[in-house]
Amino acid sequence: MMDCDTTGIEPELALVKYKKLVGGGVIKIVNQTVPSALIKLGYTEKQVNAIVDHVDATGTIEGAPELKPEHLPVFDCSFRPQNGKRSIYYMGHVKMMAATQPFISGAISKTINMPEESTVEDVMNAYIQSWKLGLKAVAIYRDNSKRVQPLSSGTAKGAKAANTGVNAGAGQAAAGHTVVEKVVERIVYQPVRRKLQPERNSLTHKFGIGGHEGYLTVGLYEDGTPGELFVTMAKEGSTISGLMDSFATAVSYALQYGVPLKFFVDKFSHVRFEPSGWTGNPQVPYAKSIMDYIFRWLGAKFLGPEYAVGEAGDAPKLRATEAEPQQELFAPSVSDAPSCSECGGIMTRNGSCYKCGNCGSTSGCS
Repeated sequence: MMDCDTTGIEPELALVKYKKLVGGGVIKIVNQTVPSALIKLGYTEKQVNAIVDHVDATGTIEGAPELKPEHLPVFDCSFRPQNGKRSIYYMGHVKMMAATQPFISGAISKTINMPEESTVEDVMNAYIQSWKLGLKAVAIYRDNSKRVQPLSSGTAKGAKAANTGVNAGAGQAAAGHTVVEKVVERIVYQPVRRKLQPERNSLTHKFGIGGHEGYLTVGLYEDGTPGELFVTMAKEGSTISGLMDSFATAVSYALQYGVPLKFFVDKFSHVRFEPSGWTGNPQVPYAKSIMDYIFRWLGAKFLGPEYAVGEAGDAPKLRATEAEPQQELFAPSVSDAPSCSECGGIMTRNGSCYKCGNCGSTSGCS
């Protein structure tokens, strides 16, 4: 609308550009400031006309009649022309932004145009140098990195000559991948499985919950931390045996992919379902379920004894003047009150019977 060839500090994309139209077709756009620039450089009207005709015919000012070689950099653009070799080195974009940034409170909306032959290292260097120069935002576009781009310096992809000029030395990008895609492949986090050695130490633990017996086998890494879990429960082929095998396999893979054991202990401790009951293990005297026992035992064995008795790390430290909240929870209690048959807590009198303040069970008459 304003008949401008460029905007602000954005250099011209190319002296001759081809714009793809939405409805199909291509429109050729020729830079209108070349004649005035040539006149400013001291060329005669005849020389200007000859140079402009050359640009219009070939798409590049390189090789134009009577153009002085020292004036070529004046007409360098972001993209290499279809029949030329020259373009603005990508650090020229960065340095122009750096010269302007101190006078702007926000970031600059300007694209760093890079040639098609740019390497991953070139892109990385552009970002590093931009950071060193204090830029607030960097947008990079590699020529022909998209299947369709609205503006180009040639009528078809691949029509441009090999780059042997200012950008000489840039390596050929891998076929089928853009530089941006290759950079993303390098920085995206990929989980890595830490496998156990073919021969490793293990620990087997026998347990019983309310008359149901089982075995836990924990495979250990060289540093003594758990890396796999096997649970043998009831008879082979039973439903509970199959479920426990599958669950143990899932936990084993999670441990090998870096999920902390503490996460499982916090998640599965105190999960309540049948079978539950007394265990005979002084570390975990009462289990609310098989999961509760397994992970409280694992917590006590590999994380610390406090994980066997309650919510690890959740119990606040009491000051000398603070009352023990557990006493208030079960008060008033009597010295001859029985322990709860369900959870093992001390019951309190409830009328002529007893009630557990922990799980709500009663002695049978209320």
